Amino acid sequence: MTTTDSSQTADAPRGKRRLGDLVFANSARGAGLLILAILAGVAVFLIVQSLSSLTANEANFFTSTEWSPESAPGDTVRFGVASLAFGTVLAALIALVLATPIAIGIALFIVYYAPRRLAALLGYVVDLLAAIPSVVYGLWGLIYLTQELQPFYRFLAEYLGWIPLFAGPVSSTGRTMLSAGMVLAVMILPIITAMSRDVFAQVPQAHREAALALGATRWEMIRVAVLPFGRPGVIGGAMLGMGRALGETMAVAMILSPSLVISPYLLRSGNQTIAAHIALQYPEATGTGVSALIAAGLVLFAITLAVNMAARFVVSRRKEFTE
Repeated sequence: MTTTDSSQTADAPRGKRRLGDLVFANSARGAGLLILAILAGVAVFLIVQSLSSLTANEANFFTSTEWSPESAPGDTVRFGVASLAFGTVLAALIALVLATPIAIGIALFIVYYAPRRLAALLGYVVDLLAAIPSVVYGLWGLIYLTQELQPFYRFLAEYLGWIPLFAGPVSSTGRTMLSAGMVLAVMILPIITAMSRDVFAQVPQAHREAALALGATRWEMIRVAVLPFGRPGVIGGAMLGMGRALGETMAVAMILSPSLVISPYLLRSGNQTIAAHIALQYPEATGTGVSALIAAGLVLFAITLAVNMAARFVVSRRKEFTE
């Protein structure tokens, strides 16, 4: 009798733990499925709402640079997203190229070089950049940055003009793709820095001590032990920052002049991004025009999804290689 009672008492907590594990597992599974359902719902909404404009479009939607979806009855409806997609990807790439090396340097300084108090303060300041509204970045870029960069742009055009990217003439307003890319770089800097800092701090101490014990300097230890270990995290942070740059709206809309051209020249006015174009055109759009903007949003959704899938693939391959 005593043995039976004691066994039942011992089994009760196990039953409760099993029930808790079951509830937690189902809740986690439901949360994961909910994310997939939301993503699928957004995709279906974009496809359904853009069908009317895609069927009425008489130009090549992916290559045309014209945008006139609200023509008069009987007129040819022509619009495309080639120039907008080009500008979107170009601005994000500029931001990524500028922000990633700086973010890695800041993360390494915070984790391995800065004194503890300075590291905490600097980490707080970098994280605070993410809390600044995008419209503030847009005002800073439009009023201050575009004017202050004019001498630098003229220098690039004069001495590096033989490179097509920096060929003149330089825009007199400074509202160029390079200016937009610099503002986006500042905006995504805290994202890449935060993820790089976390992954650098998780490098096993045994790896670092082994490199130092073999006579490596601090930089050599970072190069052979820290950077290889943290590369997947850095790539993931960079792609996450690029996703933010691809979808940024207000800052880019305030800096770039509205235009529909495909221009590889970074110092000239031209190009526009999908998100900025939607924000500028939507208040006055009606009918087919709204559907056309939603179709452009569908293209942006596909670009962002492709970038994130590529990032996951690269990170998983690097993890397998490391293991």
